[in-house]
Amino acid sequence: MTIDEILTYVFTLTAWDYVLLSALLILFAYQLYFIIRYLGGVARKAKSQFDAPSADESAAKPGVTVVISARNEGYNLEHYLQAVLTQDYPEFEVFVVDDGSGDDTADVIERYKNEYLNLRSTFVPKGARVSSTKKLALTMAAKSAKYEYLLLTDADCCPESNHWISAMMSGFENDNVEMVLGYGAYFFEKGKINRLTRYNTLYTGLLYLGAALAGKPYMGVGRNLAYKKSMFFRKGGFAGLNHYAAGDDDLFVNKVATRENTAVVVSRESVTWSITKQTWHDWVQQRRRHLSVSPEYKWQTKLWLTTEPLFRALFYVTLILIGVFGAPVAWLVALLVYIIRGSILASVINRGAKALGDRPFGTLRLWWYDISMPVLTLMVMSSQRRKKDLPW
Repeated sequence: MTIDEILTYVFTLTAWDYVLLSALLILFAYQLYFIIRYLGGVARKAKSQFDAPSADESAAKPGVTVVISARNEGYNLEHYLQAVLTQDYPEFEVFVVDDGSGDDTADVIERYKNEYLNLRSTFVPKGARVSSTKKLALTMAAKSAKYEYLLLTDADCCPESNHWISAMMSGFENDNVEMVLGYGAYFFEKGKINRLTRYNTLYTGLLYLGAALAGKPYMGVGRNLAYKKSMFFRKGGFAGLNHYAAGDDDLFVNKVATRENTAVVVSRESVTWSITKQTWHDWVQQRRRHLSVSPEYKWQTKLWLTTEPLFRALFYVTLILIGVFGAPVAWLVALLVYIIRGSILASVINRGAKALGDRPFGTLRLWWYDISMPVLTLMVMSSQRRKKDLPW
């Protein structure tokens, strides 16, 4: 072949090439919008907080009830409860509900009550005939709480610092705010399960926090969530949600959160930390539990959450079609678009991780998770519907 023939072969585009490239660019544009607007919200919020003047430290701080529901959490309470009890905050109590434990949870609670006067507790009887004893436990705690502000976390969570309560309560500076969303991270450990859990948690956290910052709050996590007691009861508490075993955090937020009544706190001191699951079976069970209530989200939320994975799948399908059927110049354009998208995604996610004090990921690993995580999620959801275990 002559040079002219080679150049003609490389740079000639067919009508099919133009169709595929046009589709790719449209999908790329939506992905770029989604990544920057929603996943990038946390980093922008962190920067705006850094540039803003410091809050008035002399302002009066309202009392807070920290609520912890614990089932067979004796070990975790032994290790993490003290970090909550010794927070640097003027007026707060810690209310632990023993959710029908069969281990030494009650003994650990009593031992700490002898040392800390701000610790109170109650219990849910073993064998309580309700679908969600945790929702019952949280409702009991809300009714017994001394203070108007409830700050929820889990027994296996450790606050980033002794200013955790102060950081989360800073979200209530606006009088209209009745709910504050925080971030619950996972400790870094070696292993694939830890990396996968931390990526999924970081991506989900950036998404729900970013959506709330964009005026679309749709979920929160019980590891780090605050709201007013009066709002909880005014909205009916968990009424309409009690027949689900899960959903005490995300379904409740999806039910009551609005653009006007919800705020987001983005700072390292506002983060709580937990230990990830250690086996694939436990990881799958955790994912099943988290995904089990998603069909009950508002239809607007389900539509919005479905659109991005669908466009992402179409983006990759279009890349494959160009690679198989496209002209060489179309391959180059598609490769360039893929690299640009992946680089922007990695930058946005890692900037968000830095803002939250989480550990960043390598670019290539993020590109792999961008493809594999939706596939794993579909597998978990499919196995859940068929009540089958995955072969891991």
